[in-house]
Amino acid sequence: MESQTYIKNIRISAKKLRFMTGDIKKRNPVDALHHLNYMPKRGARLIYKAIKSAISNAKVKLKVGDDLLRFKLLTIEQGRKLKRYRAGGRGTAKPFQRQSAHIKIILVADNPAKKVEGAAPEKEEQKVLAKQVKAKKI
Repeated sequence: MESQTYIKNIRISAKKLRFMTGDIKKRNPVDALHHLNYMPKRGARLIYKAIKSAISNAKVKLKVGDDLLRFKLLTIEQGRKLKRYRAGGRGTAKPFQRQSAHIKIILVADNPAKKVEGAAPEKEEQKVLAKQVKAKKI
């Protein structure tokens, strides 16, 4: 199961947000929140809010604790650009663009049954028992 969160039109360039995502992708979402809380950049605050929203969405949708969540996808996409002009010398217009970004987060719930060490041997024991039952019937 997975939970998808998509936050659009954040008023910061995508390049500024991408600098922080490399370190965050390696962590689980709760650790990423702790890490982002102490970063002094403005983009860290925005990513913090996005990840916090994604965690709460996943808790409701997947009905799991936040310790079982991990990132499947964390991307920063280019948003729309607002084209504007500033007055230049001799009556000319100097163009500039106001950029925005989109944050896409997909969280996946790890299956706790996979982490239990006794899960795989039980299947082998069942196979052995099935063979013994067949041997007794013959």
